[in-house]
Amino acid sequence: MSNLCYSPPVDAGLDIIFQDDALVVVNKPSGLLSVPGRGPDKQDCMISRVQARFSDALIVHRLDMETSGILLLARGKSVHRCMSRAFQDREVEKQYTAVVEGALLQPEGMVDLPLICDWPNRPRQKVDHGQGKPSLTRYQQLSYDAGLAVTRVALFPVTGRSHQLRVHMLSLGHAIVGDPLYAMPDVQKKASRLLLHASHLSIRHPITHDILILNSEPTF
Repeated sequence: MSNLCYSPPVDAGLDIIFQDDALVVVNKPSGLLSVPGRGPDKQDCMISRVQARFSDALIVHRLDMETSGILLLARGKSVHRCMSRAFQDREVEKQYTAVVEGALLQPEGMVDLPLICDWPNRPRQKVDHGQGKPSLTRYQQLSYDAGLAVTRVALFPVTGRSHQLRVHMLSLGHAIVGDPLYAMPDVQKKASRLLLHASHLSIRHPITHDILILNSEPTF
């Protein structure tokens, strides 16, 4: 999280995509932490809002504060262990929608660049071929807006490193529009928020074992 003052969006109630006795899936708004941060001013977050209604809900994965979209929570410790294992073993299909600066040279491709925390400039991450952890992202162009000189893309993270999608797109020369950490000021100013949204998640239900397909359309 940056050093900017944390000002979470007003709590207008949960936007629930799916719920049953095992899982709660919500749309996380942009600007809201997934879990509490350091300090009393950073306690309002997605997990605390969900637990106010579902006291047994436990966080399984996270989204960056600036990222919106699908966040899955497990109800109870046994389901939490099962879902955490599924994420660790990459048994989850994830898709994000983003708007990036410029026109892509290739309409689809793969970014395979190792990432590590840029410690003096944390929470920024950086590419490091010596000590970085393997990080892999597939991307596919959805549309190009010549007037705004931006491209809408679908992003498919194979790994789940911190800021992976943001740094990988930056490495291609196409920072995500509205990114306060990685985009140049003119690209930041093109949107009032980071234009990155977790739009699709597919995972096996821990009780029924059916494939659960979750979708969320971005508002941008």
